[in-house]
Amino acid sequence: MATDGTAREGQVVTAASPEPEAPPPPVGRRLREGIGRVVRAPSASVVAATVLLVLLIGALRPNFLQASQMFDILQGSTYVGLLAGGMAYLIAMREIDLSVGSMFGLCLIAVGLLIRSGMNPWLAALAGIGLGGVLGAVNATIVAWIRIPTIVATLATLSVYRGLTFGITAGDQVVNLPVEKSFFTVLGGKVGGVPMAVIVLALVALLVGLALHQTPFGYRVLAIGSNPEAAAFSGISVTRVRTQVLILTGVLAGIAGVLGLAFFTSGDPNIGSGFELQAIAAAVIGGTPLRGGSATILGAAFGAILLNVVASGLSYFSIPANWSAFATGLVILLAVGVDSFVRSRRQARKGAGAGL
Repeated sequence: MATDGTAREGQVVTAASPEPEAPPPPVGRRLREGIGRVVRAPSASVVAATVLLVLLIGALRPNFLQASQMFDILQGSTYVGLLAGGMAYLIAMREIDLSVGSMFGLCLIAVGLLIRSGMNPWLAALAGIGLGGVLGAVNATIVAWIRIPTIVATLATLSVYRGLTFGITAGDQVVNLPVEKSFFTVLGGKVGGVPMAVIVLALVALLVGLALHQTPFGYRVLAIGSNPEAAAFSGISVTRVRTQVLILTGVLAGIAGVLGLAFFTSGDPNIGSGFELQAIAAAVIGGTPLRGGSATILGAAFGAILLNVVASGLSYFSIPANWSAFATGLVILLAVGVDSFVRSRRQARKGAGAGL
């Protein structure tokens, strides 16, 4: 009798045949599913709207489609696009920061003054980004200690930071900067015809977007926005996460300020006025709902581009710039209305499905 587990002579050993694997879905089905996911993405509508608007204006005014014009639009969208990325985080938490435009202006001016005083421009840029983080931390501290809503606290710091900007400049522009330095030629220049600021915006949007959707930090942000009480009950510190997001928003404002100074090569204490409302509009247009719980950084960036396309398109039709605010308001109303309509349709379909 064999005891080593081997088969006796003449004995046939049969192994259990593995179950056949399910065949992969057809290529056409996978392609349709992939296209469906892209179409259903929160940022899909604003990307499509931006492309269609550019093509429409270009059909009526062909010069609008020139590469130089397109890059100018992207360049002008960079600063609001960065601010909108931070605003999307906040709106996802059901918060709003009204001081981002003032933080942008103060950081830009501070970096310009440091460079003019003789500091290495790159070190001054790092200091400006750090200043943005400090300003965001101040906002967070006010909200946590005084226990007031973020929108109220930042409504106050909007004026405080803007007042500081005018105070340290005495209302004068910051000029006579060493524009031959690499800081200005690199960050204010182009790579392969693409403005460096646009490349930075794309990289930052990618990193911030990945952080929102692929890290525990982003999960906590979205969880707080979905249900703050449940998030707190599960052990998430709402105060700590809000502080981190406000600091992130300040850092993004600092980056925008650095890029703005490198491009404009001077600083105006009025710069950035109204950027807070444009950042909110860009985030909402891009697919970040005011109800919280979700956000799209790519959509926020394209929202800023769409707003700039609208403003630039008006000039091609000889419409006074004073009407740009009116047009922006219409775009916001349209975007919010479409989002509300789509959401109600989805809820109706879910309700109909539940009733079957």
